[in-house]
Amino acid sequence: MAKSKKNFRDSWADFTALSTQIGQRKFAPVYLLMGEEPYFIDRLSEQFAEQVLAPEERDFNQTILYGKDSDAGALINLCRQMPMMGGVQLVILREAQALRHLEQLSLYVSKPSAATILVLCHKEKSLDRRGQLFKQIEKCGVVFESTSPREYEIGGWVSDYVRSKGCTIDAASVEILTEHLGADLSKISNEVGKLLTYLPEGTRKITADHIEQNIGISKEFNNFELTRALSERNMARAMRIADHFARNPKENPLVVTLSTLYTHFQRIFILNYQRWVARRKGTALPSEMELARMLKLPTAYFLKEYQQAATLYPNPKVFAILGLLREYDLKSKGVNVGQTDNGELLKELLLKIFAL
Repeated sequence: MAKSKKNFRDSWADFTALSTQIGQRKFAPVYLLMGEEPYFIDRLSEQFAEQVLAPEERDFNQTILYGKDSDAGALINLCRQMPMMGGVQLVILREAQALRHLEQLSLYVSKPSAATILVLCHKEKSLDRRGQLFKQIEKCGVVFESTSPREYEIGGWVSDYVRSKGCTIDAASVEILTEHLGADLSKISNEVGKLLTYLPEGTRKITADHIEQNIGISKEFNNFELTRALSERNMARAMRIADHFARNPKENPLVVTLSTLYTHFQRIFILNYQRWVARRKGTALPSEMELARMLKLPTAYFLKEYQQAATLYPNPKVFAILGLLREYDLKSKGVNVGQTDNGELLKELLLKIFAL
């Protein structure tokens, strides 16, 4: 299958543009919403269902099908029917990847009905670009490809998403949210949506206090604060966080903490290496924006922490810490661990890091 050159930012921009077109009622006869990130596909599908037809028209002229419960022949016949009482009909096929004989839809797409808007929601992967169906949709309709974000791209999306809702969010709060919720855009949007409904009237900025009070993510005891304590070599603070994690293991799984720590010290290594290269060549360090990109930080706001940490953790220490993290990753999976629980493993790991 030919690979797409689309990245998450492209998908994000295309989503915004297509959402605007739907709002402006500029419709094509066929839409292919495809790709591995379900969030954008689901939101666009919902927007089609809510905005193409008036509520009183939907019972007659709107049909939502699922691929596993249909086949290409039945869908083609449905799309060729004339809508009741004039106008257009909307046909949405969800889970199109499960439709029997999907490629046969090219028989319809080669000459689509002017009275039908067909929306194909093809999740999990993209449709084969070499097939006739894809090529014909490109000619007569709209193809939207939804690409999953990389970890460092989530923060920017969260900030923009909150801004689209008429609010702002500070960088530290973005980090807390993404560290706790991961890269699941649907989960993040749901939590942010609930948070916005709970904010006091007139509030225009989300803070860590709001997140703790309304979502239940502690602003003091989380992986973001743990890495900050390590960056500052604040052992007392780090051990208090580890103790909280030990008492709340379900909300703070060790595997997630280890992954976060590994990424943290990888970034310190990269910054140390860039400083070494600059000294060796007698050149200036890359700009802060370029360094933030190299470290895959959501914004340059967090660079200062890594600049401080790099002075406290030269790369020989970083190498030793990365080795410890690999060792404790194995222990967290039951290798050479005995009866020690994950909470004690984390405390033991942190003490070894501070002892270096």
